[in-house]
Amino acid sequence: MSTKPLRVLVLRCGTRPGALGPLIGQWLVEAVTPRAAELGVELVPVALGELDLPFFDEEEHPASGVHRHEHTRRWSAIVDAADGFIAVTPEHHSGMPATLKNALDHLGREWAWKPIGFVSYGHTSAGTRAVQHATQVVTTLRLVPLGATVAIRSGAAVESGRLRPDATRDAAGIGLLDELVRVAHALRPLRESARPGTLPGPLPGSYVRRLTSDDAPEVTVLQRCCWVDEALANDTLAVPALRESVAEVGDWLATWHTTGLWRDGRLLGMVRTRRVDSDWHVGRLAVVPDLRGHGLGRWLLRTAEADAAPDCRRVVLFTGAKSGRNIDLYQSEGYRTAAPATPDGAVRLTKDTVGRQH
Repeated sequence: MSTKPLRVLVLRCGTRPGALGPLIGQWLVEAVTPRAAELGVELVPVALGELDLPFFDEEEHPASGVHRHEHTRRWSAIVDAADGFIAVTPEHHSGMPATLKNALDHLGREWAWKPIGFVSYGHTSAGTRAVQHATQVVTTLRLVPLGATVAIRSGAAVESGRLRPDATRDAAGIGLLDELVRVAHALRPLRESARPGTLPGPLPGSYVRRLTSDDAPEVTVLQRCCWVDEALANDTLAVPALRESVAEVGDWLATWHTTGLWRDGRLLGMVRTRRVDSDWHVGRLAVVPDLRGHGLGRWLLRTAEADAAPDCRRVVLFTGAKSGRNIDLYQSEGYRTAAPATPDGAVRLTKDTVGRQH
């Protein structure tokens, strides 16, 4: 399971003045906030009526991902950053409100592989026909509707303009959040592999993408798994990769170009690169211990080399002076030791890039 927190948008879909939408939306957020904190979930209330979304007016199909209008780009960014949704919706003439349908219609890829739960409200049907209608639409967008729902019959739930206290309703709201979180975690690998900028990796079902500061928790775990052997081989715990905090990892992820290899939401390996004058520096080459010996480190190394600018004269990397396995790998790829070990016990290896094909 990913260490990243989940962001859940609570979509208030009703816009009729004086209706129950704000009241029910407020109840939901207050009822589930303690549980959200326990689960590491960020709840973000969004009133669809305040987004200033006109009826869909983009020239390109939503599936194209080409958004020319600022209002669409703004909505795209909000939805893209979310991991799941709870729609608080009334029922309008046996269907969902136009605000929800229009908000769904504006986007395509941004919705995919994310769970959506419903809190409906109304009179005779408690808004359940709105949920039935919305379910037909959201599945087309590859949203995953939950089995858990909350249906509120307005007449029985409201007294003097306030929601009556209801422990059963509170428990249902918490149950909906619990299910949404489980499904969101299960779907995260599908969301990750569908992100723009991902490319196929060397293993079936694997993919690569650039890592960002948001990936710092996963990178920190990977480093602490992978650099124990280095510390043992070199008889020192003064290995930066073992000592860095999540914040420190996030800082260098913001300045290095780091490629991550993923499968099923798990970070399997990484390598970072950057240019220093006419040299191309490669570092933090790592592969999870259980997949070593499958050529992943060699593949990541070659990927890092291929990213070097054409006018870089050589590739430079460092490893522990007693890290025999690492040194053997680098020498088999054409690297040679460039200088004696540094005071901190590292050796520098270089590889000329003259004549290298790009």
